[in-house]
Amino acid sequence: MKLKNSKTLSFLPTTKKEMDERGWEECDFILISGDAYVDHPSFGTAIIGRVLEAEGFRVGILDQPDCSKPDSEDFKRLGKPRYAWLISSGNMDSMVNHYTANRRLRSEDAYSPGGKRGKRPDRAVLAYTSRAKAAYKGVPVILGGIEASLRRLSHYDYWSDKLRKSLLIDSKADFIVYGMGEETILRLARDIKKGKPLNQMVDIPGTLYRCSSKTLKEAEELSPWEFITLPPFEKLVSQKELFAQSFKTRLDHNNPFRKTALVEESAGQFTIENPPPMPISREEFDRVYNLPFTHRSHPKYEGEGGVPALKEVRFSLVSSRGCFGNCAFCALAFHQGVIVSSRSKESIIKEAKEMIAQPDFKGYINDVGGPTANFRDPACSKQLKSGACTHRTCLGPEPCPQLEVDHRDYVSLLRDLRHLEGVKKVFVRSGVRFDYAMLDKDDTFLRELCEHHISGQLKVAPEHTSDRVLKIMGKPPARVYRAFEKKFYQINRELGKKQYLIPYLIASHPGSTLKDALITSEELRKSGFVPDQIQDFYPTPGTVSSCIYYSGIDPRNGKEVFVEKKERERKKQRALLQYNRRENEKLVVEALKDLKRQDLIPVYTGKRKSRKK
Repeated sequence: MKLKNSKTLSFLPTTKKEMDERGWEECDFILISGDAYVDHPSFGTAIIGRVLEAEGFRVGILDQPDCSKPDSEDFKRLGKPRYAWLISSGNMDSMVNHYTANRRLRSEDAYSPGGKRGKRPDRAVLAYTSRAKAAYKGVPVILGGIEASLRRLSHYDYWSDKLRKSLLIDSKADFIVYGMGEETILRLARDIKKGKPLNQMVDIPGTLYRCSSKTLKEAEELSPWEFITLPPFEKLVSQKELFAQSFKTRLDHNNPFRKTALVEESAGQFTIENPPPMPISREEFDRVYNLPFTHRSHPKYEGEGGVPALKEVRFSLVSSRGCFGNCAFCALAFHQGVIVSSRSKESIIKEAKEMIAQPDFKGYINDVGGPTANFRDPACSKQLKSGACTHRTCLGPEPCPQLEVDHRDYVSLLRDLRHLEGVKKVFVRSGVRFDYAMLDKDDTFLRELCEHHISGQLKVAPEHTSDRVLKIMGKPPARVYRAFEKKFYQINRELGKKQYLIPYLIASHPGSTLKDALITSEELRKSGFVPDQIQDFYPTPGTVSSCIYYSGIDPRNGKEVFVEKKERERKKQRALLQYNRRENEKLVVEALKDLKRQDLIPVYTGKRKSRKK
């Protein structure tokens, strides 16, 4: 059947009309997303849709369906999927998307048309799964994306302040695909197409599936991996120290080379987590990013002003995945993994040339990076043979002796990009690990970063200045940041540039007391810099820091950790870091009085300073 002319044909269909334009009567898979549909590889829905399309499957996008309509009406927009529903909350956990660290509603949603909030429900994956099941009974449901990935086993939920079961149990879905799911979803899709029974699909890395007590033994016999039993959910609820121990087991087994599957029970239902998938190869990484993305939001959003989240990534280039930084408060280790993969320079240059050819390109590449911009390769050769170590971390708080530090490939990539015709400036705005840069005996990367790839300011993340807190965070000691700061300003003086560092800081992280906040406040006072923004610690699912926040125990070493949970006390810590703000005066005075009662001498009692460095 000849396709009709339509500008929507370059996008995956979102309506019956768009399906008709393609001559489709049904979709093989329907992707439900809490985000608006943006056909850009920075959006997980777009990647999974295009990967399945390239395999020959017919894929539809059900973007931000309305859960309030009766009889799941909006979930029937594209009809019944032939093989399965694929459900995600979008690029963010829906609760993080909706609420601040103080549990207040956010005013905007960058992933919705016009930035308008309220387009997705709280706990979107649960809501979507319920409505999809009601719309068409008997259709398999596969969950994916960040929300499902980090809630795949029992987890602390900050918004209800309690442990919650695996999302697979709560939702009654058939599978969770966790991590970066291209190869995983293809294996599932192929098996479903072949008609393989769902209860026999137990051998796919990167998945979780459910069993009853009756079918658990059968699954164990079919599985290629040894089953490791975690404590049951009911015991975790009553024993916080047991949750920390269970979390440690999960940390140790977060390795694609492992030969084990983790089993967690809740009220007679069992969740089985297979090992993570292997990191994406460079060839496959290139192939995925060469798929026919339009790099635009769907035309139907134009009347609402488009999708704000696209603005930052529209003219940015993804060069890598994964992060061996192992920050305790970051979920990347459990989602993208700690083994870094990267695209070839040829693939990135090809995408850059296509970007330059776009009529709205103004000559500026906004970013070249990934979770950490200056990571392009695994931390060491051992990681590609047996995965990450369980007894030490790669970089923080102290670097592993086996860590291989090399910026040459990244420097070469940046040089090639900035010399492309039509490019005025190439920025590096992804996070740069300053401690990794400081380990490089060759200053070429830092010098060229200052000379060519920042514009006035470089944002970095020391996070704190108390070494005790930094150690819990998995960050380097404060002296490392001070050394980086010194070198940064020295290089800029040599280049004749006036450029500044903008440090990110976290208040009230587990382990941090008023005394620790005072230490950081004094460092800021001495420097004359007072940050405009301070991130209150946010216990998001799936992080070491969230485990500590809930249990009061560091799962990595079993030690007890002080955790400040009182809202007033958390505000005092934040106020000390922004001591010169008028609205913080009362809190700062109150904090200093508290410190004096503890026989700590206040280091700042003078007038506010408004000058910013």
